[in-house]
Amino acid sequence: KRNDLLNKSEKALYDTFPSTYGELYSQNVKLFKDLYSELRRYYRGSNINLEEALNEFWTRLLERLFKLMNPQYHITDEYLDCMGKHSEQHKPFGEVPRDLKLKATRAFIAVRSYVQGLSVGSDVVRKVSQVSLSHECTRAIMKLVYCPYCRGMSSVKPCNNYCHNVMKGCLANQADLDTEWRNLIDSMLLVADRFDGPSNVDTVIGTIHTRIAEAISNMQENRESITAKVFQGCGNPKISTKASSGEDKKRRGKAVTDDKSSGLGLEKLVSDAKGKLRDIKDYWVALPSTLCNEKITSGSVNEDKCWNGMAKGRYLPEVMGDGLANQINNPEVEVDITKPDMTIRQQIMQLKIMTNRLRNAYNGNDVDFQDASDDISGSGSGDGCPDEVCGKRLSKNPSTRQPEVHAIPNQSGRGVNGASSKFLPSSFLIFLSVAVIATQYLRR
Repeated sequence: KRNDLLNKSEKALYDTFPSTYGELYSQNVKLFKDLYSELRRYYRGSNINLEEALNEFWTRLLERLFKLMNPQYHITDEYLDCMGKHSEQHKPFGEVPRDLKLKATRAFIAVRSYVQGLSVGSDVVRKVSQVSLSHECTRAIMKLVYCPYCRGMSSVKPCNNYCHNVMKGCLANQADLDTEWRNLIDSMLLVADRFDGPSNVDTVIGTIHTRIAEAISNMQENRESITAKVFQGCGNPKISTKASSGEDKKRRGKAVTDDKSSGLGLEKLVSDAKGKLRDIKDYWVALPSTLCNEKITSGSVNEDKCWNGMAKGRYLPEVMGDGLANQINNPEVEVDITKPDMTIRQQIMQLKIMTNRLRNAYNGNDVDFQDASDDISGSGSGDGCPDEVCGKRLSKNPSTRQPEVHAIPNQSGRGVNGASSKFLPSSFLIFLSVAVIATQYLRR
């Protein structure tokens, strides 16, 4: 969207400046192209100083314009350096350079950080979705979904709370992303506020060409006083011995441009983006509820007629909290809370870094956008539904472990591996599909 605005502004400049400014444009096409090229590079994440790029443009434009306005003089590079040193005092372009630098810097910083935030968020979802389920988790999922079939209860769905405990154990590390994920979303919503108002991003970026035209017109209209001030500060340059073609006789005036704002369209885009961000704010801690939906579990209606991990009946253990630390007593998934997943810890750090960048951007401070993240995936394994899986609830105390009840006694795993191989991919797909949905939200 913002890149389109930049392209549109550049095209408007190329369409209108030749007929309006003649030699000033034709002899300095590269100057204008370089400006838009630098703006585009900055928008895309290049590590350049935007203020310096804008200052350089105005300095070069002043030199070209002053020479064209005074073709009868031989103006050396030393003389131009002197003129440049006094430009802040003389303000040949009026307040346009200062105003544009302030607004454009804030606008581009906001846009670039927002786009980077979307990219980081999407990247986090992608990398976390590649973390393999642990061996213990795979066994717990098999017991949750497959064991009712072993018992001849194919129509009985797992209890809702039972499913939640399995998923909270399986996704314990993922839930630890919640705090920094929320901070990222909040920061992105703040930056999105920069897209609204009279000095919004679209207005600033989409009208750069009109501000340049305004600056040129200001210097043309005040050429005599500006020239006098330059001569007073830097001395009178020597008369040129070369025959001049005369001053640029093209008419003066501001370029005629079409800069009607896409107001309502932009407001809707921003509003939609904010809505989608709010929708995924609790994404990581909401995953267990998302996965344990009514298609998978019995819901809250048939609590006495659901699969509780051992038989058809009410599920009695309490539902665990979110995050790794809360899984120490998870009755369904054995989780080692002393060994956090390093891929996810790395993504938590990436979220912290990006949130800090966004907060700086909201305050108008430029940031470095080099991505230091690496692709690291966890590993895990799974097996079939052996005798010790179906019908046994985990216990942290061996002396209080409940008696084992085998779903398929004395079957030596016959028929189990085939069925489990059909289930396991689908369980992974359920998990990954949610990640894909979040990615699609982030990339819109």
